Amino acid sequence: MYIYLIIRYVTLKTEEIEALEISSKNSNNLIRKRSQCLLLSNQGRTIIDLASIFDVDRRTIERWFDKWEKEGLNSLPIATGRGVKTRLKGLEEVLSKQLEIHSRNLKNVLLHLQVVRRGREQRKRSKTTSFFVWLP
Repeated sequence: MYIYLIIRYVTLKTEEIEALEISSKNSNNLIRKRSQCLLLSNQGRTIIDLASIFDVDRRTIERWFDKWEKEGLNSLPIATGRGVKTRLKGLEEVLSKQLEIHSRNLKNVLLHLQVVRRGREQRKRSKTTSFFVWLP
């Protein structure tokens, strides 16, 4: 059985190198990682080397390269809509009011949010239980 490895590198223009060097100092860890990876690839590092350096799978490096070829610098940040969704959705107004009222004691804000959340959960449960009560 033969395994064929295609050695793939990213070749960068001087302006891209300059932009990536600036991005490699970014506070966002993912942007920094991806830009450093592209710079190292430009220096001749293989995908397998890069995967071990950045502790990711080689397919991840290949996806970073593919995105770079399609989108350039716009490929560095994570796409919108990705990541953990907020659990406070719909509570923005309540939260801002409570923060104004209890700006010095955040425990009161947390207690209020817990009460609001419990109330919502009880309403959801009562809707589903009342649905089942009416069934013959």
